[in-house]
This record gives sequence, structure tokens and C-alpha cells, in this order.
Amino acid sequence: MNLEEARVKIAQLSKELNYHNDRYYNHDDPVISDYEYDAMLRDLENLEAEFPQLVTPDSPTQRVGGSRGEKFSPVVHTVPMESLHDSFSPDEIRDFDRRVREVVAHPVYVVEPKFDGLSVSCEYRNGVFVRGSTRGDGVTGEDVTENLMTIKSLPKRLKNAPAFLEVRGEVYMSVATFERIVAEQENNGEKPFKNPRNAAAGSLRQKDARITARRGLDIFVFNIQAVEGIEFTTHVETLNYLTELGFPTAYYNSFDNVDDVLEEIKRVDEHRGDLPCDIDGAVVKVNDLHDRALLGSTAKFPRWAEAYKYPPEEKETELLDIEVNVGRTGAITPVGIFKPVLLAGTTVSRATLHNEDFIRELGVSIGDTVRIRKAGEIIPEVLCVTKHIEGAAPYTLPEFCPSCGSRLVKEEGEAATRCTNSECPAQLLRHLIHFVSRDAMDIDGLGPAILETLLNEGILRNIPGIYSIDLDAVKQLEGMGERSAQNLHDAIEKSKSAELPRLIYALGIRHIGEKAAKLLCEHFLSIDRLFEASAEEICEIDGYGAIMAQSVADYFSLEETKELINELRAAGVEMKPLEAKKKEGVFLGKTFVLTGTLPTMSRKEASLLIEQNGGKTSSSVSKKTDYVLAGEDAGSKLTKAQSLGVTIITEADLMDMINN
Repeated sequence: MNLEEARVKIAQLSKELNYHNDRYYNHDDPVISDYEYDAMLRDLENLEAEFPQLVTPDSPTQRVGGSRGEKFSPVVHTVPMESLHDSFSPDEIRDFDRRVREVVAHPVYVVEPKFDGLSVSCEYRNGVFVRGSTRGDGVTGEDVTENLMTIKSLPKRLKNAPAFLEVRGEVYMSVATFERIVAEQENNGEKPFKNPRNAAAGSLRQKDARITARRGLDIFVFNIQAVEGIEFTTHVETLNYLTELGFPTAYYNSFDNVDDVLEEIKRVDEHRGDLPCDIDGAVVKVNDLHDRALLGSTAKFPRWAEAYKYPPEEKETELLDIEVNVGRTGAITPVGIFKPVLLAGTTVSRATLHNEDFIRELGVSIGDTVRIRKAGEIIPEVLCVTKHIEGAAPYTLPEFCPSCGSRLVKEEGEAATRCTNSECPAQLLRHLIHFVSRDAMDIDGLGPAILETLLNEGILRNIPGIYSIDLDAVKQLEGMGERSAQNLHDAIEKSKSAELPRLIYALGIRHIGEKAAKLLCEHFLSIDRLFEASAEEICEIDGYGAIMAQSVADYFSLEETKELINELRAAGVEMKPLEAKKKEGVFLGKTFVLTGTLPTMSRKEASLLIEQNGGKTSSSVSKKTDYVLAGEDAGSKLTKAQSLGVTIITEADLMDMINN
């Protein structure tokens, strides 16, 4: 590869890595696996090593991947929170050992699990927790003190503590908690978290600490960043001291040769299932703190530590059966049942097969041998069929719903096969779970297990029946009683005055989430007007497309919907019409489309700023668009805006327009 070819390739890799950094660190929503990202970064490192004249200060290899968001106050770290250099093979660990021994004659290494969570700093003064922050870009992070306060395993007061102590830890979500939350999200028809790391990061960076508290986060502390009045000579001493103070710390072992280090890395991999959380590797650290000072750091990494990243584990197993589940919207989800196999530390016996198209593409038959993977994700995925069973016919979805017996249909243009029976028992349970969920009618005390029991006992038969539940019958249920029944009664009564957008969202209209429900209510103000609205009228709402508009129009044209709303009204659900808000501001009457990555704020934050100043935001560019706010890596929307002659502005232009 010549210099010019390398320049083009480096620019391409840098652009892709910056995009994936933004998705991972700032949006907690990655679109590729950690392993794929690491491989891409390694390609860039190798190219820059071959062509050092092409290395720039802003290269992804020269800086920590995250950035400080605008949601929280900034915290400048007194001690930089560095990242770690990654190794993927034993030879690379040996290279690390060789580099260390060029400076340190007889190093001792400490090997610890590498937690897959969100790195944070926690500061204590006179034993009292006073401030916590995210890593951010390594120099400046976000103040998340209030959210860290909700983590029960993080000590808030320390006995016999120094005047000042700053520790570094990793906030994580346990596998058990993650699986519970994902099951709830799937039952509610919500988009589930992709993995525990992103669930933990998204939960910790909530503006409302009450949401963080409900997510059940935990923490492991693994380093002292700064301390006053105490001197340490080794990393092991600091870990023992942290444990004495009451911090949760992980296991570790120390070794004086690289062969034992490699054996320990292998052992950590074999026992990763013993930990309550997900790990994606092991960390090798020089134990002596004086030796660390001699080794120093690069612009991004300490030279005294190295992370060994485990590759995504894949295994073959036999497909024993295919179970068919019915979702809240009637969507049929085939789930593969496998011969149990140990994968990435946990026993896997089932995984989604998505839909009929996916099954047909793989040519799956019951009895086939399939390859499955857990690439840093708790939820396993089926990759391919490695061996077809002889004489078996390819699997096809049933013609009739396994829950109610109604004929299943597959609408044109959709991947999902559905049961269209609105009285389907399987759909009813999921409808009820969604209706009472926190973001909908928020009826505390009606969890999935209680709802299922109420249905099975005949105490509850439909959604309006929530408001006439026989509390005497509820008291008799196992685990319930006088107080629980009264609390449930109070929560049901409180839900009657829920805001109209909550009710619209709770109805579970296909394609309509929280934001879409709010937009619908702000436009039509009352639920009665929705019964009169046509798809064309609904489509006029900024942010609505033809499919969403038709879904709403179809839903409110059904006789069953009218009956449901009438029954809810009769039960006392208020459905108060919204008051039309008088809009004012510099952007009054102006429509914006946002595209690309903005320098200092997220697109969601920019949208809110525009709306606060009287403007509207839309997801698509048209002749009606007044401005396109474009950031880095802007795509087809920018191209379309240029072709239509729409005014294109930057984040700086936006702020100037507001300030002036």
C-alpha cells in the first residue's frame, strides 16, 4: 500500500470509528459488536504504525472514545481517566511483557477481570461520598453524583477514611437484572436493551435519578486515583485497602512471569460465568507503583497495563424444537430451543429465530445442527445451520395462532406474521402489561406475575376490568394482603387522572411510541377528535409518516376501540383534553431537520432547544423545511437539502440565531 492509498484508508477507518464511538459512548446504542470495533481499531493502529507521518492528534488511536454530554455539569478529573491498550493474542501479551522488562527488571503483574460497564470516579471527603463522575473523554466527565447515590453497593460513608479519597470503578448491570428488564421490555413491546453495558450506561446517565434507582445498578471498584495522608507501594495494597473500607472489589491474582499470566487469563475466561456481571476480557497491571511511574503513559494508554480481549465465543448445538410466542401487537416470534451449551460463561438453551424470512433464509429444520454466538451480548443469536438433518422438511410457521386458534396473516411489506384477533389471550396479557407500565398508566403493583394470576383466576378479563378489580379477591391471592390490596387500589385510582398522552401510549397502537403519542395529543388535543381524524390529517403532524398515520386512523375506526374508550370513561378515566399551548420564540413557524453528529450536544438536546424557542423538528427534508441543522457525517438528508435549496446551518449558527 502506498502513501496515498494509506491516507484514504486511514481517513475511512477514522470516520467509521468516530461514528461507532459516538453510538457507543454518547448514545449507549452500538450498531456493531465490541469485537468488530476492536478489529477496526487494530487495523488503524497497524496502518498508522506503517505510516507514522499520517497520525493526527484527533485520531481515534490517540484519544479516549467518549465525550462529555450537555445533560450534566462538567467535572474536570484531577487524575486523567485513561483507557487501556487491547491485546487479542498471547503473543501480544508477551510483547507487552517485553516492553515492560525494557524498563523494569523484575516486574510482578496483577491479573483482574475486565468489567464491561461504565467507568466512573467517586470522591470522598472525610469519609463522605461527595461527588461522582463519568469518564467522558478522560479529562472531563459528567457529574452523576445523584445517580450514583442510588447504587446500594457503593458506600456513602467510610469508617477510618482519609481526608480525601478518589476511587475508580465500573458501574454494571448484573446478568439477572438485565434479563429481567429485557423480558419486561419485550412484554411491553418496547425496544429491548442490546447488552448489559449499554443498559448500565443508559441507566446511569438518566436525568431523573428515580429511573436510575429502578434499574438496580451495581459497581466494582478497582483503583485508587488519589488519596491524602496514606502512602502505598503496590496495587495489591490499594485493593486490600479498598476492600477494608467496604468497597466491592473483584478477585485478583499476582504473578512474576508471563506464562502464569497467560494461564490466569485463560482461567478468568473459563470462570467468567461465576461473576454476577458480564466481562469481556482480563486486565494485566504492573503491581509496583514506582515501576508504574517509570513506565509512564502514552497520550491515551498507561504503559503499565494491558487489556486482553476475549473473542466472541461460538459453539454448535442441536435445534431440538421451535416454540412460537405471541407478542402484544400479535406478532409471532419463533424461538429456537437448543440442546443446552455453555457459551460465554452461561448455559444457553434458547434464542430468537426472528421471523419466517429469517428461518427460510437459513433453511432451518428441527434436528439441525446450528452455530450460535454471544458476542458481548447476553441474548444469543443463531448464525447459521452447519449440518442439516437428513430427510427433514424446512420448518414453517403454523397457520393458526397457538394461543387462540385464529388464522395467522402476513401483511405485504412486513417481515412479521401476526394474529389479528384482538381477544387473543396471549395478546391480552401483554396489552395489560403495557397498559399498566411506568411510561403508560403507571399502575404500581400490577406486575406481569400478578396480572397473569388475575387472568388465570378470572378476576380480570380485559383492560377496563382493571378499574373494577375485586379487591377482596385480590387480598386472598398468595403474597397479597390488606395493605397490598389497598396500595393497588390507590395506584389504580391515581391512574385515572393520567395525562392524555400516557393513555394514548398505553393503548398500544402499532408504531406509536411515547413521543408519537405526545405529538398526536398536542395536535388533536382530545381523544374525541382522534375518532374523527383521517390518515391524511394525521400525516400532517411533523414526525408522522404514512404508515404511522394509517395505523392511528385504522385503530380509531374500530368499533372495539370506541367500546374500550367508552368503558374506560365509564370507569372514571378522565382523558382530559390538552390545552392548546401558545407558542412563541425566535423559531416560531420554522421547521428544522437534524442530521449528523453535532459538536457539543445530542440531536435530542438540539431538538428540545429548537422546540423551546418555538420551532418544530421533522425527520424528513421537504420543500416545507426551513433549516437543516447539519453536523459531522451528515448523510442523505444534507444532500437532499442542498438539491432543494434549503438553508443549511451548523450548531454555532443555531446558537447565534437564538442569542441574537
